[in-house]
Formats: sequence, C-alpha cells, structure tokens
Amino acid sequence: MTTSHSTVDIAALEREVAEAAKPFQQLVTEMQRVIVGQHDLLEGLVIGLLGNGHILIEGVPGLAKTTAVATLAKAIHTSFQRIQFTPDLLPADLIGTLVYRPTTGDFVVKKGPIFSSIVLADEINRAPAKVQSALLEAMQERQVTIGTETFPMAEPFLVLATQNPIEQEGTYNLPEAQIDRFMLKLVVRYPSSREERQILDRMAQTTSVHSVRPVLQPQNIAAARAVVDRIFMDDRIKDYVVNLVVATRDPSTVKAPVKDLIQYGASPRATIALTIASRAKAFLDGRGYVTPQDVKDVAMDVLRHRIGITYEAEAIEKTSEDIVRTLLEHVPVP
Repeated sequence: MTTSHSTVDIAALEREVAEAAKPFQQLVTEMQRVIVGQHDLLEGLVIGLLGNGHILIEGVPGLAKTTAVATLAKAIHTSFQRIQFTPDLLPADLIGTLVYRPTTGDFVVKKGPIFSSIVLADEINRAPAKVQSALLEAMQERQVTIGTETFPMAEPFLVLATQNPIEQEGTYNLPEAQIDRFMLKLVVRYPSSREERQILDRMAQTTSVHSVRPVLQPQNIAAARAVVDRIFMDDRIKDYVVNLVVATRDPSTVKAPVKDLIQYGASPRATIALTIASRAKAFLDGRGYVTPQDVKDVAMDVLRHRIGITYEAEAIEKTSEDIVRTLLEHVPVP
C-alpha cells in the first residue's frame, strides 16, 4: 500500500472481493435464520470454509454445535455426512474397508462416510486413538488408504468436529498432533437471556420450522479461495503475525509475564493458519487488504488449542485463552 500502483491493485481487488464475498455473507444470513446468536461460531465456520481448514468446535451438549454444522452443509449444495463418534467405533467404520465377493473371489473397496465434502465428526473425543489416527490421514493428507489403494478426498473437503469439554465423563484427550491439524478451535458459550428467549420463541414446538436453502455451489468456494489468497497483506502485518506466534514459544521477546505458564507454544502451522484466517476475515468484511484488527479477531480461534499450559498455570487456574489475551496486549501492533 506504499505505492500508487498497489493502491490501484487494491481498488480493483476490493471490487472483486465485494462481488465474491456476497454468497458467503448470504451464507451467514441463511444460517442465522436457524441459529440464534452464536455470531462468532457462524463466522468461524465460514472462515474455515474459505481458508480450506478443518474446525474443532467445543461446548457442552445442547448449544446447537451439531445444528450449526448441519445448517452450513445444507446451505452449500454439496454432500454431507454426520459420524457419531463412540468408544467402540473402528477405523473401518470411518474410512471404509475391503469386502470379499464370493462370486468372483476378489476383494472390493467399500468406502466409508469420510468420503464426503463436509464431514461432521460428532463428539470426536469419545472415540479411541486408532479412529483418531484414521481421521488424521484424511485431514492432513486429504487422502485415505484402504488396503493397497489410496483415494483422494472430495473437493471441498472439510472436517468439522465437535467435542465436549474434557472434564466430561467418557472423553479421551485428542493428541496434540491431531489438535494442531485443526485450523480453528471455536468455543461455544451459553446464549444470553435475550437470545435464550429468541430460541424459545423460534424452537419451542414439536415440528421443525426452518428449512435451509442452498445459497452456495462448490465452485463458488474454489473461486473465493483464489481471491482470498490474493488479498493484500502488508509486510508489517506479516511480521505482526510471526511475532505473535513466536511470543507463544518465548514470551520474553515481548516482555509478557507468562513464561512459566507455557509448556509449549504454537507451531509454524499456526503462522500459516493465522495468515489465511486473517485474509478470510478481510474477505468476509468485503476488504481487499488485511488490517491488524483482522489478525486480532481470529488470533484466539487459531491459537487457543495450540498452546500447552504448565501445571503451574493449572494451579492458578490460567488457561491458554488467558495467555493469548496477555500476548495480544504485549505484542506491538503495527
């Protein structure tokens, strides 16, 4: 943005963004017809969709996590599968298996529910480690191996996983390596009393009242992602992103008083996720450039699950969210 040439580029890009963002703003509006409040959750889902990143959604049962994901899937003209994770789930239940055909004496591949554009992994932390690792290959490599054959995933391919808070009975902790694969972790909180009243007025009847109409085609998503990649990010904002992530590993770089609270910081994957999510946020707001506020707005969702806290932090009841807030206050904003 330092030269007139780039200013002209940004002006042209702004027009392109304004046009390309319309269906996604419409997507948020469509989802709001079903989901009361939860604006951060809905916006986070769309940012993940634009950023081609998987999303982990945490909250106690009954806060419309599953409904939000199902609504998103219905508003996009694409395939959707919901998989209920349970302690007895097997990897084959997820990815599929080889089935023997007695008539021909050979094995054929029977694909599992993971072969869908949008996959809702419901209560992901109720399933054992083997199932987690099967999901991990699909998420990271965007392919699945059954027997000796490897199959690419659909495009777009998005895993939206819900989990109950880990204090709940019958939950397994997700391994750090898997948690890091989620671009965003969205935390769903209880609605306000005003929103609760809206939920009562809208939902307290025995029949479903809201049908969702598809407002988005898969090709819209691919086209929008190409625009998101071109959104302008000033070098100072890139440095801000890097400084923020580096501060999670060594908070002394910004004189933040949280060194004893951090067991491990965010990986370079966080830097990439923070950059893409900031661009997606600017895109949703109809802008052709990223502001420091965009980075701040998505930082919590990108970083909260990537910082390991020490026993000392637990003893004084400090969470990774507290650490992110402190770092946001201490890292100099360009």
